[in-house]
Amino acid sequence: MGKNNLTDIRHEIQRIQLILIIVTTILMSVGGAVINVNANENAVDQNLQDTAELITKIYGFMKESSREELCTCMDAIAADLTDVDVISIVNTDNERIYHTNHNLIGTQYDGTHPDFTTHIKGFYTESDIGPSGPQRRTYSAIYDDDGNYIGFIMAIMLKASMRSITYKIVLLFLSVTVAAIIIEIAICRAFSRKLKRRLLGYEPDTFTSMFRIRENILESTYDGIIAVDSENNVQFANKAANKMLGCGEASCEAEGGETADPEKLNLIKQNVFAEKFLSEVLKTGNAEFGIQQETENGTALLIDCVPVKEDGIISGAVALLHDRTEYTKLMEELSGTKYLVDSMRANNHDFTNKLHVILGLIQIGEYDKAVSYIENISIIQRQTLSTVMNAVDNSSFAALLIGKIARASECNVRFVLKEGIRFKSSEVAVPSEALVTIAGNLIDNALDAMNMQLSDMSRQRELEFGVFTKPGELLITVRDTGCGIPEEIRDRIFEKGFSTKGTGRGVGMYHTKQLVESLGGTISFESEKDIGTSFMVELKGSYV
Repeated sequence: MGKNNLTDIRHEIQRIQLILIIVTTILMSVGGAVINVNANENAVDQNLQDTAELITKIYGFMKESSREELCTCMDAIAADLTDVDVISIVNTDNERIYHTNHNLIGTQYDGTHPDFTTHIKGFYTESDIGPSGPQRRTYSAIYDDDGNYIGFIMAIMLKASMRSITYKIVLLFLSVTVAAIIIEIAICRAFSRKLKRRLLGYEPDTFTSMFRIRENILESTYDGIIAVDSENNVQFANKAANKMLGCGEASCEAEGGETADPEKLNLIKQNVFAEKFLSEVLKTGNAEFGIQQETENGTALLIDCVPVKEDGIISGAVALLHDRTEYTKLMEELSGTKYLVDSMRANNHDFTNKLHVILGLIQIGEYDKAVSYIENISIIQRQTLSTVMNAVDNSSFAALLIGKIARASECNVRFVLKEGIRFKSSEVAVPSEALVTIAGNLIDNALDAMNMQLSDMSRQRELEFGVFTKPGELLITVRDTGCGIPEEIRDRIFEKGFSTKGTGRGVGMYHTKQLVESLGGTISFESEKDIGTSFMVELKGSYV
């Protein structure tokens, strides 16, 4: 996996956030420190100028005072000025008449002499080196009442003091930066844990992998899937759903003949579907199954709608769209397989009985009869299979007939195929499932009617079956030689739950009639007591 291993995505996000935050914090702190240092230097210069101006004015009132009085006054002022390290007054004879350091009072000033010819304001500030070391000083000129220059005043702040203030500022910003970084680390970790909780306890890489797998699964399924949130806004629709709803079709035009935006049309179709089928599920919280709907493009759908809940609260809903055509094909295949198995089981039982007959003939020495019997049943079997397979080109329907022929043989009923039977799938569009259900129920009903007459073994037991098709029409006939249907119950034959065979029955004929009528056809019968019954199913019209 190496560097591409996605198991550390959350930690990578956390590291990137930390790096960005720390770098941003440091840059802001450095910038703030630089700005504050520069502002402090400007403030120092302004303070020195204000101090020099103040002392100049005070000295103007005390220039006639004694040195002791001047010293006392200036010491009091210097004690109150915490931002000024040195105050010095020098006369025109370069004598220090006052200095914060009293040892220098009365001594000669041998430092830089100010040049007030280029500073018309009478004061200015510059950096210099004095007896106390590197310093920042402000010079202010002193004039007598007649405007004559009589000396200057210096307000001084040592560079050592200025560096001390700068160090304090930098230390303050450094402390704030460290505190901010610690807080940001704690916030990042809390955010990381919150992110993991929002991802249901999964790491982002696992969540990403699950999402990709889910996408592949949802897009590869043949069933359509549409998911909405609690506000019924479509959040997901796979390709199968869009295809079933007719989304993405190129031949879409807006009003005025202009080509419409396909994405907008798709969204409209999805929202219309969601409003029609999912809004009720969101309101009630109850799932709905087996909703039948036909789309604009003629696709017959079977729709299941299921609410999505989180902690008992509805957070959305999902609709599953099944193509009924595909389901019908699958059911037809399963029905065909079922009847093939039934046919094989019945044939196996029938052949076992025939083998017992052959074995008995051989044991009693009737070899010629055994040979004749074998030849006879082989011919009958081949003829029956050949007739069904040649006449019926629907495998499920053919398998049903073969199975029922075998069952009739077990019941000692002669199964007769009506002459000229014909079923062509190309001539009718009846689903195999419907054919199997209708024919199967009628044949079973006929066999049951003849099995009820076991007491009268002299009567011929025969079932005649016929199926005929021509373009757009289908006819199925089933005739038996049973006991017939009594006059008093003929009106109830197709009634749900009615049966002469005991409780829990009476569904087959009811279901058959419902199915025939749903296909636009009719079912009728004729019956005569002790003679038999004939059923006839006709389908024709737009459906077939």
